[in-house]
Amino acid sequence: MFNHIPSEGSKEHLVYLQKIKNEKHNVLLTQFFIVAAFFISWEIAARAKIIDPFIFSQPSRIITAFVKMLGDGSLFLHVGMTVGETIISFALSMFFGTLISIFLWWNSFFRKVLNPYLVVLNSLPKTALAPVIIVLIGNNVNSVIATAVMTSIIVTILTVLSGFMEVNKDKVKLIQTFGGSKFQILTKVVLPSNIPSIVNALKVSIGLSFVGVIVGEFLVAQYGLGYLIVYGSQIFKMDWVMLSVIILCFLAALFYQLVCFLEKKLT
Repeated sequence: MFNHIPSEGSKEHLVYLQKIKNEKHNVLLTQFFIVAAFFISWEIAARAKIIDPFIFSQPSRIITAFVKMLGDGSLFLHVGMTVGETIISFALSMFFGTLISIFLWWNSFFRKVLNPYLVVLNSLPKTALAPVIIVLIGNNVNSVIATAVMTSIIVTILTVLSGFMEVNKDKVKLIQTFGGSKFQILTKVVLPSNIPSIVNALKVSIGLSFVGVIVGEFLVAQYGLGYLIVYGSQIFKMDWVMLSVIILCFLAALFYQLVCFLEKKLT
């Protein structure tokens, strides 16, 4: 009699898991069809002259440009430059953003002093500071990375610090009751309980790092997808522009999925 209950429960559980699996497959299939329908409609509209292929390009021309740039190796150079700059700026933003968040959590005086400035800086379009950064650092890759860091670090600080400030007060008081130091509170309670907040900061920061890198490449770069977009628009090579945009979408989705994979491993 008792063996019958687990078997029924197990069967229902398997049915439930299969339902979840089928739903995931249906979602992926629907997403694929939406993308396929978009590109097919784009190609048909361009061939039928509903839209001007000179301005909006078309998938077949983008594929031709992709194959050509892949053959001469220029695509690897532009994509590699953008990916490298994004990874560096992303790592710097997360590292220094987390350190500053820890410092502000640790020191309530500086947190109160700097909080309004962080809010103002967060509201300020960081890309507006890009020309100033270029003047200070120079017309080089460092300016691109600095622009990307400026774009993402403030949001990283605010996201991580907000998580730090929402830690369970009872756990903190418990460690204090047993004579625990502030460093122990940080390492035993604050950081472990804020892994979701840090992962959320990763998700936001990677997107903003891409934005900052592209803006920097618009202004100073000689290589990279941002440079390719600007240069392509200047010489009316819209195939290059649309190809760069599509690659950026792919890279952003790829990096986001990597962060999601990391999230599953950590939580």
